[in-house]
Amino acid sequence: MTTLPTVLITGASSGIGAVYAERFAQRGHDLVLVARDKSRLDALAARLRETHKVAIDVLPADLTQQIDLEAVEARVRTDARIGILINNAGMAQSGGFVQQSAQDIDRLIALNTTALTRLAAAIAPRLAQAGAGSIVNIGSVVGFAPEFGMTLYGATKAFVLFLSQGMNLELSPKGVHVQAVLPAATRTEIWARAGIDVNTLPEVMDVEELVDAALVGFDRRELVTIPPLHVAGRWDALDGARQGLLSDIRQARAAERYQPQA
Repeated sequence: MTTLPTVLITGASSGIGAVYAERFAQRGHDLVLVARDKSRLDALAARLRETHKVAIDVLPADLTQQIDLEAVEARVRTDARIGILINNAGMAQSGGFVQQSAQDIDRLIALNTTALTRLAAAIAPRLAQAGAGSIVNIGSVVGFAPEFGMTLYGATKAFVLFLSQGMNLELSPKGVHVQAVLPAATRTEIWARAGIDVNTLPEVMDVEELVDAALVGFDRRELVTIPPLHVAGRWDALDGARQGLLSDIRQARAAERYQPQA
């Protein structure tokens, strides 16, 4: 009988991460749950163990803290049972760009980009050597929508999309599946933590629907899954335009419109 890979989920104590934990436990996967709130992790783990009869380890960590991040890196690097990484931990932006303090900037980038990248980099060599496994990075549609006014947050999520696309080019030939999941507004605690009343937003997806849609994309081995995108061709057109732009870039000479006028 094939043993299912263990799934490590960051930001697992609530919201998207907790629903991912529930869904993978339903599928029979053992779990490693990572978040800051140990009591909530313990309660979730106890419930899932009882309901789904899977093994669950709780690994409390604040991924913005170096020592905690290193501990989780070590776990994904050395624990051969872990074959799926759900890079979900993240935080939203409170206030506009000019309201951000140096501490705000450091913390948001540390969690949304640095921790995500380092955990992916810690597990990728082992998965590539094994020729199997998956890395799921939770991004956001804000990553290609500066008009939404969340400049710093959107920049981190644009990073997540680019990183995932680059990782896919390097890792998919080695048998490793990379998926970027791009939610729009989703009903989670991330809004309250940023001081935003989620009920003031015009359209918000329930977290269960978001994760279930993301898992459909995961099972299909999609690279980019955008659960709220109803016209799939929109993404195809955007990515096609990007490819066309690349083909039109000729590096040896500046474009004619930038040539000095005689």
